[in-house]
Amino acid sequence: MIKVAQDTLKNTPTSTGQYEYIQASAENLTFLEDSSVDLVISAQACHWFDWNKIWPEVARVLRKNGSAVFWGYSQFRFARYPSLTQKINAYVEGTDPLNTVGPYWEQPGRSILDNHLIEVPDANEIVSGAFSDFERVFFTGDYHPSLPSPRSVIMRKKMTWDDLLSYLNTWSALHTFRQHNPSDGENPHGDVAVRFWKDLKEGAEQEDGRAVEGHDEVDIEWPVAVVMAKRA
Repeated sequence: MIKVAQDTLKNTPTSTGQYEYIQASAENLTFLEDSSVDLVISAQACHWFDWNKIWPEVARVLRKNGSAVFWGYSQFRFARYPSLTQKINAYVEGTDPLNTVGPYWEQPGRSILDNHLIEVPDANEIVSGAFSDFERVFFTGDYHPSLPSPRSVIMRKKMTWDDLLSYLNTWSALHTFRQHNPSDGENPHGDVAVRFWKDLKEGAEQEDGRAVEGHDEVDIEWPVAVVMAKRA
């Protein structure tokens, strides 16, 4: 992916030379000078970071008043069908190795995401006095009321039910499931993702009182957690 980006940038006639793609560990930013960066960002990746190493690196490379922002989203929800949340949780977090993907997530990263980055330590607990501000913001709506001061959901998408199935097929846990259960695809009711998808459709059909087709649209939302720090 990085090579494709590098080649694309190299072959862009209007390239200004202001951009550079580098593959490196998040905990090792030696290609950046001290106090050289205004903004550090990470999307759907910080659940794998070693915070005892990355906070010192962020403190080193950020300029005074520079910002660091990390965010991630947890499991999807149906805006119109809150009753389907139980089915989602059973599939995503279940322990049945033949009918759920729960046992196949790489941990502890998945749990950190689903816990909305609560495990990410306060920056000043790692690098005392390096940051003037540290904040957690939860755009989780009513889905996770136990979180402090949750705000309205901001990550949402209207898609067809067929699109939803395509999304389900991108999950890393599903790929690991298939490696462990190669014969699952021979199930007459479809593989584990298709069975889950059909179960969700049936739930929507029960609520709507009509058949749901693959081309019908549905509103999907993702609760988002954001961790922000400002360099002193």
